[in-house]
Amino acid sequence: MESMAFIFTGIGSIIALVFSFLKFKSVHNAPEGTPEMARISKWVSDGANAYLKRQYAGVAIFLAVVFAAMICMAFAGMLSWFTPFAFLTGAFFSGLAGFVGMRTATMANCRTANAASKSLNSGLRVAFDAGTVMGFTVVGLGLLDLTIWYFILNAAFAALPVAERLTEITANMLTFGMGASSMALFARVGGGIFTKAADVGADLVGKVEAGIPEDDPRNPAVIADNVGDNVGDVAGMGADLYESYVGSIISTAALAVAAGYSVQGVALPMFIAALGVVASLVGTFFIKTEEGASQRNLLKALRTGTYISAVLIAVIAFVAIKVLLPEHMGIYVAVFAGLVAGVIIGAMTEYYTSDTYKPTQKLAESSETGSATIVISGLSLGMLSTVGPVIVVGIAVLVAFFCSKGATGGFAQGLYGVGVAAVGMLSTLGITLATDAYGPIADNAGGIAEMTGMDPQVRERTDALDSLGNTTAATGKGFAIGSAALTALALMVSYINKVGQINPDFKFNLAIDNPIVLVGLFIGGMLPFLFASLTMSAVGEAAQSIVVEVRRQFKEIPGLLEGKGEPDYATCVDMCTRSAQKLMVAPALVAVAVPVIVGLIMGPDGVVAMLAGNTVTGFVLAVMMSNAGGAWDNAKKYIEAGNFGGKGSENHKAAVVGDTVGDPFKDTSGPAINILIKLCSTVSIVFAGLVVAMHLL
Repeated sequence: MESMAFIFTGIGSIIALVFSFLKFKSVHNAPEGTPEMARISKWVSDGANAYLKRQYAGVAIFLAVVFAAMICMAFAGMLSWFTPFAFLTGAFFSGLAGFVGMRTATMANCRTANAASKSLNSGLRVAFDAGTVMGFTVVGLGLLDLTIWYFILNAAFAALPVAERLTEITANMLTFGMGASSMALFARVGGGIFTKAADVGADLVGKVEAGIPEDDPRNPAVIADNVGDNVGDVAGMGADLYESYVGSIISTAALAVAAGYSVQGVALPMFIAALGVVASLVGTFFIKTEEGASQRNLLKALRTGTYISAVLIAVIAFVAIKVLLPEHMGIYVAVFAGLVAGVIIGAMTEYYTSDTYKPTQKLAESSETGSATIVISGLSLGMLSTVGPVIVVGIAVLVAFFCSKGATGGFAQGLYGVGVAAVGMLSTLGITLATDAYGPIADNAGGIAEMTGMDPQVRERTDALDSLGNTTAATGKGFAIGSAALTALALMVSYINKVGQINPDFKFNLAIDNPIVLVGLFIGGMLPFLFASLTMSAVGEAAQSIVVEVRRQFKEIPGLLEGKGEPDYATCVDMCTRSAQKLMVAPALVAVAVPVIVGLIMGPDGVVAMLAGNTVTGFVLAVMMSNAGGAWDNAKKYIEAGNFGGKGSENHKAAVVGDTVGDPFKDTSGPAINILIKLCSTVSIVFAGLVVAMHLL
């Protein structure tokens, strides 16, 4: 039966990829609109392709350096020879997932605008179908990578006893989690710097200083802004959630070995993920809306699909556990706890970021006293929004641990349950990510509608979809951040187990009165703030150059503000690209270098403490930044809908400032922190042999 579970995982990947291809064809066959709409869409597509080409060239250098280091460690006997190649495939598939999503999104933007000219539901369907391509490509490629490597490693270590064979398999598979995390970090940070530099530059000079509408074709940064939506919010997000998805599965598989669940335990998280593909696929058919739907109705339409998927996986998972681990049904409670936690975190995120509810409405109201108060109120909202997710994740961990442990189980069995809870939370990622990815597509569609002078009703429809997309994007980030906290715990345990395998005589001293542990906690607690500082500073520096360039063009190009001159879009796109490539290096190096440096100085005790501190503060800071940013954005849109003075009012100008502050919060620093949490863990695992062999303290 275990072999069938692994085979079904491969089948699940094929189902996901075939469904993704069919949705791609559906989007491709939709009419793209007028020649002018197609021309603008091509500008955006060309800019996004040029950016990704330059980014992947830069990332390739980093991957080559790490690959060479791993080869040296393999020669020294510190790593398996499979590990460097697993690292590369993880990075490749993570990048490929983002690339496919980005290409689909840039193709879908004009088609969504054209469909929105017919009805709100038509626009929703095209944008959501394009988002579905991203969602199912991510899970399909993730399961494909897992399946291929399992069968390769199972054959390579076939001569070993089962327990040793599974240890080798999971240890090597953990490494492609590092590859996926590395690619995701570069994609999320680089794309986030690009998109927010363009967005901030376009908003500050265009909307605040010049008083022209959002996405006005006179704004030289408007195409760069639309390109940024795709390279940051689509390509970066796809790579990010690919990493979250495979990371939760392989870390849980590694815990299965320590828990003594043998092949059945290793197969279970993969099997549940494959079943989640089917559940997500079914859920996509229930998403539709009616003309004139309110934000509450649109949210209900998307919730219907995701809730149906969650209910289906809850039922199917029970059968899967009954077949694979019938004597350990407490694990089902862990899966259910993860599912429920994910749904609750999504609902909490929605409550704090949607303008349907009071927090964002009150945030919009605070604009009546100026920019400072809306910034203060947004920070307060973001901080308050961390309470619920922390409590929910804490309860989920305790429920998963004690129910999986049962009356007779041990510590390892309980930790396996925590890992399974993370898999449960992400099991419906196919549809969850689809509802997330469609938002930037709707945003681009609104820009095209504005730039081509379409009927104002079209822009109203795309704005409604875009506002909903801000909420669903925040929800998707909530899922990723919540799962990161659960996965990080599993990865910490994997690190401890890895050190024990390398040196069975090593004894951990993780007591709080151990100075090494205390210092490690401080360093780990500081790390997300350092990372956020570097990424926020990068956005600020890049945005300053765009602000100066847009001002220059308004001043030097005759008749530009009157609509008689032609803006130089290409220069802004190129400036954002160069800035992003240069400024993403420092944050990425911090994430990779700090775990190794801490390990070489303070040894394995210091590394575990650092990972713990990094997880706790990283989780809270990421939630705060993502939710505050989403609320600021939707508060601005709430005012633009005619509340508190509407567009052009002093309230609106204050809200634009709040949104500008929130942009790097929600689209650069916040979502990248969850990658930081897991990348530090996987880097620590890969370089555990080096740290055990040589550390100062």
